[in-house]
Amino acid sequence: MAGPLRPQFVLFGSSIVQLSFGNGGWGATLADIYARKADIFLRGYYGWNSRRAVEVLDKVFPKDAAIHPSLVIVYFGGNDSMGPHPSGLGPHVPLNEYVENMRKIATHLKSLSDSTRIIFLSCPPVDEARVRQNTSGVFSHLVRTNELCRMYSDACIQLCQEMDIKVVDLFTAFQNRDDWITACFTDGVHLSSEGSKIVVAEILKVIKEAEWQPSLHWKSLPTEFSEDSPYDLVAADGKTTLNASEWTFHWEIQWD
Repeated sequence: MAGPLRPQFVLFGSSIVQLSFGNGGWGATLADIYARKADIFLRGYYGWNSRRAVEVLDKVFPKDAAIHPSLVIVYFGGNDSMGPHPSGLGPHVPLNEYVENMRKIATHLKSLSDSTRIIFLSCPPVDEARVRQNTSGVFSHLVRTNELCRMYSDACIQLCQEMDIKVVDLFTAFQNRDDWITACFTDGVHLSSEGSKIVVAEILKVIKEAEWQPSLHWKSLPTEFSEDSPYDLVAADGKTTLNASEWTFHWEIQWD
């Protein structure tokens, strides 16, 4: 792998994770914020539920790996919470099983290293009207409701409280914005750049407030190759150089 070695953050989940590096996504924004500080690894799988996640835990997070992640951000629940298909096929996972699957994921991640930190993201709401309009001849009718999302979100939060795991309540965070239905989604389910900004803000808040040692907040992590150099941009005085390693002027939002 490329060096020098940085802390590794892994984003693990379904399509909201897989798509997080596109369209101003929250994963891409985290990678920008943590540039020269941590490496962000994407392990997102479109359409997956917690059952499939449990099946691959040892492959995605092998216990005998030489290096374990400093932080794992986990999102499953949107597909699990979909209404069941009469055939028995499809992504739906009953609520009790979903909770136990998420417990298995948390237990496995906790076993990797004493220094591996975990954040779970709960199930966000959806734009039910747009979901109903997005019919397709490729797959069967999709049943996604905010009542189901709320149930799975609440169950995830309760599990995290029981297991002392940090959690972001996306179901509530999205609805704190008045125009969340029209602004936060590309298709009623997946996140727009505006929806992703909410996710980033909530994740950074958790990381900043966490009493983790060492802190994983971006302002607390060392910046790679931050020493002054005569090869940096020359200042207006024509005699000194400007170290650009901490510049953030290009950000649309000055993240805290």
